[in-house]
Amino acid sequence: MSGAPDAEPPFGAPRLEQLTALVFELASQLNIERAQRIALEFALEDAGLLSPGAAEAVAARAEVRARLASALDRAMHSTMRVLTEDDDPRRPLRAQEGAAPDGGD
Repeated sequence: MSGAPDAEPPFGAPRLEQLTALVFELASQLNIERAQRIALEFALEDAGLLSPGAAEAVAARAEVRARLASALDRAMHSTMRVLTEDDDPRRPLRAQEGAAPDGGD
């Protein structure tokens, strides 16, 4: 790393409340997505429509990885708002707040 040790972070120092909100939001989203995915996999396996391990094989396909990357971009955009919402117009990511990421579905 270069620069003075006491240099301000590039996006300003986030407040503890912002970081806490970010952590809990991410944990909540992760738990919901995981539960829905597991339930869907079980339902498809129970119906005989999906064999064990098939989901992992599909996830390795290039078109699936591209769609996942796009979804990740959208999710990160929403997540970063927690750190960028501020009345200070000098905040570096402030201009992105209302913009949708490219490549959305």
